[in-house]
Amino acid sequence: MSPSRVMKWVTGGLEALLGIPVLGGTIVISLAWTPLVVMFVLHIITLVLTKKVNGASTGSILGIITSCVGWIPFVGMIMHILSAIFLMLDASKADKPVELTETL
Repeated sequence: MSPSRVMKWVTGGLEALLGIPVLGGTIVISLAWTPLVVMFVLHIITLVLTKKVNGASTGSILGIITSCVGWIPFVGMIMHILSAIFLMLDASKADKPVELTETL
């Protein structure tokens, strides 16, 4: 399994945790919105790793958007859940084989 798929599983699991109505809100608020910043960075890392292997980047892009609007009470919860779903669906797909080209 490639590092991008591992990161998709990790970020998808964390998004699912933050999407739990009372628990996710409590985590975000009690840590002064720091989890949103951490998730933003993790989604960017995941996006870069995914682009290197030409994988599906929908979940990572949605996660970046979620990190930006996650502070809005009900919108954030819905976005965290959607991001988790898309990330886990992307992670469950096999990586595309990378074509090797010869350079002279």
